[in-house]
Amino acid sequence: MTDALYGAIEAGGTKFRIAVGTSPDLIADTTIPTTTPDETIGASIEFLEHYAGQLKAVGIASFGPLDLDPSSATYGSIIRTPKPGWTGTPFRELITDALGVPVAIDVDVGGAAIGEWTWGAARGLDTFIYMTVGTGVGGGIFAGGRIHHGMGHPELGHIAVAREPDDDFAGHCPFHGACFEGMAAGPAISARWGERVTDLVDRPEVWDLEARYIAQALRTLTYVVAPQRIIVGGGVNRNEGLLGLVRDKLSDQLAGYGTNPVVDSDLTDYVVSPEFGQDAGLVGAIALAAGLDH
Repeated sequence: MTDALYGAIEAGGTKFRIAVGTSPDLIADTTIPTTTPDETIGASIEFLEHYAGQLKAVGIASFGPLDLDPSSATYGSIIRTPKPGWTGTPFRELITDALGVPVAIDVDVGGAAIGEWTWGAARGLDTFIYMTVGTGVGGGIFAGGRIHHGMGHPELGHIAVAREPDDDFAGHCPFHGACFEGMAAGPAISARWGERVTDLVDRPEVWDLEARYIAQALRTLTYVVAPQRIIVGGGVNRNEGLLGLVRDKLSDQLAGYGTNPVVDSDLTDYVVSPEFGQDAGLVGAIALAAGLDH
C-alpha cells in the first residue's frame, strides 16, 4: 500500500464508526450514534473534513439494503430499510458532494469481506464467505476474485433454516419469522430466552442451540458456494467457545459428504473468526477506498 490517506465509514443500525488511515492501521477514528440521516451523516462528514485535502478516497461499509448498481440513478442509496427515516437516503452522493473525492460503497459485510481478503483471514483466497451474526445476520460472498452482488446483494440472513426439534420459538424476523436471522440473531436469542444476550453467556443450552442454527446455514452455504473458508464475525461470536461448537455441529451435518475437501477435515481452518475482529467493517471500508486509488 502507499501512504495515501483514506477515509472510512462503517455505518451500522445503532452506531457509525468513522476513521482515516493508510492501511489496516487507523490514524484516527470516532464513534457516533445512528440517529437521523442528516445528523449522522453530517457528523461523519464533519469528522472527515478535518482531513480535507489529504483524503484520496472514502469507503463506506453500510447497513442495507443498498442500491449497488453503478448504472442506477440511485446508486449508493439506502433502499427499503425498516430503519425509520433512512429509506431513500443517497448515502454515497452525500459524501461525494461534501468531500469532493471518489467514494466506494458496499454493504457492511461486503466491505468486511474485502478487508479480510486484502489484509486479513482471507488473504490469498479466491472464494470465501464473510458472515456476521449480531443485531442482524448478513453475509458477503467473495467469488472469482471479487465480491458478488448479482441483481442486488446477497441477504444470507434471510435464508431458510429448519426449526430445531427442541425449539418452539416462532422467530423474530418481521418479514419471514423463522429465517436464519429470525432464529439466530442477537434479538432472536434475547426474545427466545427472555434475557439479554450478555446475561446468557453461562447457559450452555443457549449456545448449543445457537450453534445448530448457524451450522445449518453454513451447511447450505458450503454446498451452494463451495467456499475455501467461512469467516464468522459479529457480536454473537464474542461468546467464547461458540465457533468450536459451530464446527462440531457443521461437521455432523455435512456427514462426510461433498466434493469440497473441507468436509473431511476438522474445520479448524474452514470456519474462522475475522482477523480484524470487531474492526473488520471499518478496515473493509479503508480497503474499499484504497481500491479506488489503483
